[in-house]
Amino acid sequence: MSGTSLDGVDAVVVRFAGNRPEVLASAHRPFDAVLRADLLRLSTAGGDELERAAKLGNTLARIYAHAVEDAVTASSILRDRIAAIGCHGQTVRHRPDQGYSVQIGNAALLAELTSLRVVCDFRSRDIAAGGQGAPLVPAFHAAVFARPEEDRAVLNVGGIANVTLLGRDGSVRGYDTGPGNCLMDLWAARHVGLPYDEAGRWAASGRLLPELLAAWLAEPYFGRPPPKSTGRELFNERWLGDRLPPGARPQDVQATLLELTVRSAATAIAQSGAARAIVCGGGALNRALMARLGERLERITVEESGAHGLDPLQVEATAFAWLAREALEARPANLPGVTGARGRRVLGAVYPP
Repeated sequence: MSGTSLDGVDAVVVRFAGNRPEVLASAHRPFDAVLRADLLRLSTAGGDELERAAKLGNTLARIYAHAVEDAVTASSILRDRIAAIGCHGQTVRHRPDQGYSVQIGNAALLAELTSLRVVCDFRSRDIAAGGQGAPLVPAFHAAVFARPEEDRAVLNVGGIANVTLLGRDGSVRGYDTGPGNCLMDLWAARHVGLPYDEAGRWAASGRLLPELLAAWLAEPYFGRPPPKSTGRELFNERWLGDRLPPGARPQDVQATLLELTVRSAATAIAQSGAARAIVCGGGALNRALMARLGERLERITVEESGAHGLDPLQVEATAFAWLAREALEARPANLPGVTGARGRRVLGAVYPP
């Protein structure tokens, strides 16, 4: 998995017993600053897009292959035991309103490099059926985290944040709540020269700017009913820059960005009636963000996914291993109530080894 945070590739080797995943090993391959910048540029229109996307797709395939080798080696599992690689690819454009979502990564090259079956292109079939193609992880969240004794929410805070609402009656809802880490990471890179604000310490040194937060929360996306999904096409540097007041201290802007992520996610969770919120993704390691979530959701238990057997940084990669398994078994894996698709569909394209 490589997501909208653009920090790198997470790979896991997963054994499934029914829907219970056991992570046998993991690996991480970071993106360097040049690759991160090149991928970020693809999220907006520019010259030579086709060539740049094709070349970057090849670069990503080679990084994915190294991550797979690292994880398989660490697992001590023989290669012939690996059923498939589930590869999400790197999203560079997500426009379901225009009928497409583009993930690059050259799955054919990945299959060639690893001599393993590759399952990829998980979003296109749902979009073809009239859906958003996102979020796709709620079906996995339901399989792993749902319990009949309580209503739960699963909050994934990656570059974009998404929430899955799991009813004790078996109902599943979910959507993208808005920016997760993407704007905070952008602002930290610009002002402190770091790819992210570790543990949210810089944000904690600032103070909330209420008028700025109100201006950001006036964004129409937040008021739209689900199904809905979003990405860097909306929440990007231009969106951030158009709304900044002159003379604002950078650390205050960072504190307000953190609050934007918290408010948009907490509102969704609070309105759902959930008794427990399970947080995963890189945002689960942001202590300031987790503290604010706990304060906003004071009557709801807020905890990391590690308390439920899955490391926060491994949940999304494990989800795409699960989605790959569902594809190989020809089982539908989208949830029309989440994405808005016309019906259940088998997701993914398969490249043989």
